[in-house]
Amino acid sequence: MTLPGRRYGYVGPEDIRRAVTPGAGGRVIRGAADLDAGAGAEENGEPCTYVVGLDGLLRLAPRRSEHVACAGGEDVLGAGEISFRRTPHGPAVHEVSNQSTGYCPDPDSWPAVAAALDRARIGRPDGFTHALVFRRCERCGENNVVREGVFVCVFCDGDLPLVWNVAPRDP
Repeated sequence: MTLPGRRYGYVGPEDIRRAVTPGAGGRVIRGAADLDAGAGAEENGEPCTYVVGLDGLLRLAPRRSEHVACAGGEDVLGAGEISFRRTPHGPAVHEVSNQSTGYCPDPDSWPAVAAALDRARIGRPDGFTHALVFRRCERCGENNVVREGVFVCVFCDGDLPLVWNVAPRDP
């Protein structure tokens, strides 16, 4: 099976990645019943941390969890925050974003997120309800969230590239 999207490597602080316990990871959501079995977010609307693994499966963890921990230290196809609501047809996504400063996924990661939700038969919107644009400053090397379409680094005032460039750095 060919999975949609780009592979995102972890770009956050190395000490956070080193703290990931081997074999740990978010709760795999293969179907709506997995949400009912204790994911917790569907009960109170509290967002969860999510990733879409390289296997195309959605994984959830408590909101304040690090995305790299939810991913078990692995690369992902998508990452962000997600909340659910109950509908007459079962659980559905209430809100979903690509808000992950550990992976800085591009809004173009939506097809991978949509595919994971469709695979689990969970209702979803047509796109992110809140999409962030991440860019790395080529002058100072800092990762930025582009706000209001202004592609200027908040750290050094350098111009930010118009295309996604937040790949992991070589060690």
